[in-house]
Amino acid sequence: METAKLLEAIIENAIDGIITIDNRGIIESINPAASELFGYDPQEVIGNNIAMLMPEPDKSRHDGYIHNYESTGNKRIIGIGREVKGLKKCGKTFPFRLAVSEVFYKDRKIFTGFIHDLTKEKQAESELKKHTQELEQKVRERTKDLIKLVSELEKAKADVSVSLEKEKELNQLKSRFVSMASHEFRTPLSSVQLSASLIDRYVDKLDYAPIEKHTSRIKSSVQLLNTILNDFLNLEKLEAGVVVVNKSSINMVQLGEEIAEEMQLICKKNQHIIYQHTGEEYLFLIDPNLLKNSIINLVSNAIKYSGEDTFIEFNTEIEGNSLMVTVKDNGIGIPLEEQNNLFEPFFRANNTGNIPGTGLGLNIVRRYVELMGGTMNYWSQVNQGAIFKMNFIQ
Repeated sequence: METAKLLEAIIENAIDGIITIDNRGIIESINPAASELFGYDPQEVIGNNIAMLMPEPDKSRHDGYIHNYESTGNKRIIGIGREVKGLKKCGKTFPFRLAVSEVFYKDRKIFTGFIHDLTKEKQAESELKKHTQELEQKVRERTKDLIKLVSELEKAKADVSVSLEKEKELNQLKSRFVSMASHEFRTPLSSVQLSASLIDRYVDKLDYAPIEKHTSRIKSSVQLLNTILNDFLNLEKLEAGVVVVNKSSINMVQLGEEIAEEMQLICKKNQHIIYQHTGEEYLFLIDPNLLKNSIINLVSNAIKYSGEDTFIEFNTEIEGNSLMVTVKDNGIGIPLEEQNNLFEPFFRANNTGNIPGTGLGLNIVRRYVELMGGTMNYWSQVNQGAIFKMNFIQ
């Protein structure tokens, strides 16, 4: 008796709707949650066919479903949850997830339906899709504007004369562009990144594949735009002479492992970063921020210009009072005839094709290395990859 009362209390206070019908489809019971969901009092539905709670075409087909099961034993939804629509008393329909179980009680067959309202989830999904489409459009527009501005800047650089006055004008043009890009793109980029993170957090990827596709597209666009923007901001700081070297003793192994782990997240399919440190000593006096930015830039280039299923080697070596950092890849390489211009700002080799980039990275890295009192050298050949080495003495 106590068990029956407990079961009745559970059903009466359940958050989801629970309805039982007999083998003819006649409603025998309905709990408060289901009554509120459909907008009927219990006495208005008990004794009536369950089809009254269904919109067409399920309403006309329901008795056929039961007859088919009684005749063939073919279970269409029994024991399997699925999404269906319900019909409220007011005539409105709403989505819900229905799970049906079959119970034999006192020589009778009873079907129990468990109803979970999906109205809020569907509304949230619709809003997220709409918001994602708006963000994607905004990213496309901003990307188009940025490409146009970069193109104009490169044209201005090509047209400027070798005279000192023209060189000053070019530098001023770069500075103006950097200031504009900083204000124009930082706020929307932050908004896009935040929205993409919220979509990932609140949407179940298994149920919302299109949302996941749009989210990946947004993140990819944000990553590209952020890279371009950071290149311009770093160049502006170097041109303005505000970059200051702050040396401290750092653990090179710890820094190397940290960089390798971070960069592995943006690798292409089956790309692997292999980090190794040589030498018993692992502490070195150097600016950790400038060094880390330089290494990340080189490793990022290696990832970008190498194909899938490749290895990128990243090594640090301390010998006495010297440090050597090496980044090696097996990518597209740099044409020999273009290597003289490799460290020029905005320079990009003719074999880069549609691979995105600003042509500022290596220029920034070399200037960081020189600020820290180091030297930089390289080797590269088309389709055989590239090797970049940074050498420092403390």
